[in-house]
Amino acid sequence: MKKTSQSLAFLVLLFLCTSTGFGQINQIKKADKQYDKYSYIDAQAIYLSVVEDGYESVEIFEKLGNTYYFNSDYSNAAKWYGKLVATYPEDTKAEYYYRLAQCLKSTGNYDESDRMMTVFATLGSDDIIVKNFEANPNYLSDIAFESGAYEVEKVQINTDNSDFGTSYYMDKLVFSSASTTIIEGEVKVHEWNNQPFLDFFMADIDSEGKLSNVESLAGDINSEYHESSASFTKDGSTVYFTRNNFIDGKKGRDKNKSILLKVYKATKSGEHFWTNIMELPFNSNQYSVAHPTLSLDEKRLYFSSDMDGSLGQSDIWFVDILGDNTYGSPVNLGPSINTEARESFPFISQKNNLYYSTDGRAGLGGLDVFYTVLDENGLPTEIKNLGEPVNSTKDDFGFIIKEDKRIGYLSSNRGGDGFVNDDIYRIQEKCEITLNGVVVDKISGEIIPGALVILMDSKNKVIKKLTVGDDAVFTFMVDCELQYSVRATKDNYTPDEKSFVTPKETSSLKLKMELEIIDPCPVNDLGCKLNLQPIYFDLDRYNIRKDAATELAKILGAMKKYPELVIHIESHTDSRATHRYNEILSDRRAASTLSWLVDHGIDASRLSSKGYGETRLVNKCSDDVDCTEVEHQLNRRSMFIIQD
Repeated sequence: MKKTSQSLAFLVLLFLCTSTGFGQINQIKKADKQYDKYSYIDAQAIYLSVVEDGYESVEIFEKLGNTYYFNSDYSNAAKWYGKLVATYPEDTKAEYYYRLAQCLKSTGNYDESDRMMTVFATLGSDDIIVKNFEANPNYLSDIAFESGAYEVEKVQINTDNSDFGTSYYMDKLVFSSASTTIIEGEVKVHEWNNQPFLDFFMADIDSEGKLSNVESLAGDINSEYHESSASFTKDGSTVYFTRNNFIDGKKGRDKNKSILLKVYKATKSGEHFWTNIMELPFNSNQYSVAHPTLSLDEKRLYFSSDMDGSLGQSDIWFVDILGDNTYGSPVNLGPSINTEARESFPFISQKNNLYYSTDGRAGLGGLDVFYTVLDENGLPTEIKNLGEPVNSTKDDFGFIIKEDKRIGYLSSNRGGDGFVNDDIYRIQEKCEITLNGVVVDKISGEIIPGALVILMDSKNKVIKKLTVGDDAVFTFMVDCELQYSVRATKDNYTPDEKSFVTPKETSSLKLKMELEIIDPCPVNDLGCKLNLQPIYFDLDRYNIRKDAATELAKILGAMKKYPELVIHIESHTDSRATHRYNEILSDRRAASTLSWLVDHGIDASRLSSKGYGETRLVNKCSDDVDCTEVEHQLNRRSMFIIQD
């Protein structure tokens, strides 16, 4: 895809160029004049009226689509680019198939977008963009895999106009705004989007990343033109920033009489007063330089530019900082990161990650945020899409973060359909711990496949359950700095439960859940060892029923076989009637059971009995609890306890 003078990456981001044009007499020439001045809103209105009057052409559809595209109104841009390729397919330039593909992504129509990208590729393009597209046909799956690492919310300081381009300045946040409410006095409006020119503002940041106390950045740093995208040294004494080509009250223009962008440097005087504005020597009137960011050692400045040697509409470059306003030659970061489209808004984090935005790689639509770890030479390695919700179907850019606090900021125009102002969003990186472990037998140490493992929060609310497989291993993802409990259970085992608080940083925790086999029969419970069915009694009765006699015969047999066996008979009632009555009734039932055994030949000295009334219920059926007859029956029983 060829680079064009009208499609600089920076222009789409609301603050690029102003230009003069010719005076014309008819509507088309009038619209073209506004278009050539980048007065897209005015040009758009005229083009629309011309189309409504029945006139159309390749150029009209191209320019009408561009007036929306360059203001990030991708839905309407898709409409007019769509008409272009449908009406004039043979005359449509390859780059418009690419732009249509990008716009279709922003409307969520990924299948049609991919189809347009395929057409773009077949038009003979061997662009990096095409190679990236063809190398990753399942890009949506890859993006989904990277998604979910952050939470995103709009900050309170956004105005009715554009607010974006955040940067860290000591313990404060600096951003650009086209605000008409924060500043006083006459407001100059930019023809590009009919909004005021951008200025720098500063806000306080609290421990949660919330912003407040907004004020204009003082000194000479703000001018009557655009300022945005600053990078401050760690000591807060120096700032590199983007401004239209304007210094000392003088405007600089390129050969087309456009005022492009340059990177400037300023130093602090006093608490927050910025002065001594200096232009960096690698700027030029003939190309734009913008979006500076400093390396961790502050010996290198990365930036975005369409200078000679760029692969596309704008690339990521760097220069070495050699001394006071002395710099090395600009170096392009190369095709491993740059494409024929827009690469812009680089930011280098505490962990030496380079975050930047591009529409030259497979993304969700518009500009997407990508990142790469810089190697020891400050060069990119593997490049990944940050996924949702950082990225959306709209333009997402200006990503910055303090990784030690897991809080950062993002700029985006995701607020709705059509032309929507850029806004600032707070991002919170999710801190997750990998919790894994194994379920084993407490005595033997053998694994226990099929155990149920339950993850619970601090209030014992179940978060997730899983049944371990043949390896008895379990894995959960949990948040940092929170309390959790894990419980492991299996039939015929006593459960094991462990509580813990996760660390402050992403890491891995291991747990060994130890279950102990439950003895199915207590050592002294003769009835259990003989598989004796409960000795039940009728309501308010203590005589031995026929079914009970059958079970008592098992006890009788054991006592005859083992003459040394001494038994204590326990008898219980349900909860109906008074406690005193139930005590008496249970005593009688125990005595009745003892008498039956004596009557069948067991010496009374080997037997004892006691009634416990309703004091040892086996279920919920206490006083005033509504239970079925079957449930009450379970409490009317006798037990046979072996005595030492």
